[in-house]
Amino acid sequence: MNNETMIETWRRLLDPAKSWVLFTHGTCVILMEPADDLAQQATTILREYGPVHVGSPAGDFNVITLDDVPGWAVTGHHPDVLTYVAPDELEEHGDLHVGLFGRDKRDRDGREPAVVHVEDRRPS
Repeated sequence: MNNETMIETWRRLLDPAKSWVLFTHGTCVILMEPADDLAQQATTILREYGPVHVGSPAGDFNVITLDDVPGWAVTGHHPDVLTYVAPDELEEHGDLHVGLFGRDKRDRDGREPAVVHVEDRRPS
């Protein structure tokens, strides 16, 4: 999935009043209390809550089947960090396969965060 498609997917999924930052592998950090530098704020959150540590809350995930777009959002131990998984990324679409795949994407984004988009919805 290219970046533009991923950006449009998150725009369809998220509250249009919320600011958020998208990372290379599809992880989105929603900023409930946006700071001055949104990219830096999201990167700091993702560095802490993105990497997977098996056997800890950082290894946990939940899978949400999406209604507005095909695919799933995979959550972790931070409520504002979500990773999108498109149906064409996997052959198996069970919750376990989707969740592990999404968790791996979040782990990669957390270990090597690279911002691809900042959606700044702060009031002017």
